[in-house]
Order: sequence, then C-alpha cells, then structure tokens
Amino acid sequence: MFSIVVVTVFLASCLAMPVKDPYSYSSAVGQGGGTPFASSGEGRITGVRVWETNNNYYYYYYYYYNSNAYISGFQLRYGYTWSPVFGREGGVKQEMELFNDEAIVEVSGKYNPADYIGHLVLTTNNGRTLSAGLPSQISFNFYPANMGNELRLLSGRFNGVGITSIGAHWGLVYMEGAGNSTGNSTSS
Repeated sequence: MFSIVVVTVFLASCLAMPVKDPYSYSSAVGQGGGTPFASSGEGRITGVRVWETNNNYYYYYYYYYNSNAYISGFQLRYGYTWSPVFGREGGVKQEMELFNDEAIVEVSGKYNPADYIGHLVLTTNNGRTLSAGLPSQISFNFYPANMGNELRLLSGRFNGVGITSIGAHWGLVYMEGAGNSTGNSTSS
C-alpha cells in the first residue's frame, strides 16, 4: 500500500513539473551587415526556394574557377502562400516542395565571416535535402533542441548582394482541425 502512495505522489510531482519550452533558436552565423529579416507565415513550411550566385571568371587560355559562391536570396512557402524574397532573386534558383507531413529538421552550410553565407543545406525528416552554393569556409549546423520540433522561420540579415547572416527558429506546428502537432498526438 505504501508503495502505491509513493508511486502516486511521484507521478503527481512529475505532472506538476514545468514543461520544457517547445521552441528553440539556433544563433545566427555570418558577419551580419545589412537589413534584418525574419520569415513568417501560417502553418507548416511547405516549400523552399534558394538563389545562389557563383562567380566564375574566365582568363585568356584557360578556365579559372573562383570559389566565391554565396546565397543571394531565399523564400519560404507557408501552406500555399510564399513569403517575400529575402535577399535577391539573383543567380541559379534551387527549389523544393515538401510532401504532406514532411518538415525541415536541419539547416546547415558554410559561411565566410567577412561577407556572405556561401552554402545552405536544408534537410527534411524524410532525408531529402536542398543544397545551394559551394561548400567552403566555416561550417554551421542548426537543428531543434526538442524532439518533434521543425523549422518555423529563418532570420538574419541581407544586403543588395546576398544573405550576410542566418539563424533558425524551431518549434511545434499545430495543424488546425487535425487535433495533432508534429511528433505529438492529442485527442479533442
């Protein structure tokens, strides 16, 4: 009988414990000059566009490849609505549409501390990736601090040429009418 009381008190104290904050932030990397931005929208991120600029230089008799590549801009789609373009639509566009119940769970890449984000990789919970730019300079790797969280928005700074810094915000997405959120089920 005593053990039942102890277990009951223990379980009640567990229920009274504060719930861990369902949101987390991966601090921005990059030099951070220019105009600040923060993407936002209703619901889950359902698509991504990233523009990359690769400066290739040709010299007299041979081709010289300059590794000065950078992310010139990006855009996120929330539900059916595209956010504004952050940065600019310059260079080559990479695009990925997410499947139902697919979410971005990792943001990684490379940056040059003197100028731009040079490489950006967005990875989903299905293992699919969108990769833009060239992998050189200093690495970064963002992921949520809590299980079941996904990318909610990107923030940072950009100038007239490209993205100068980037950070990631993670959280739960509550799907309206479904009675559940990513990774967690609740009954109505």
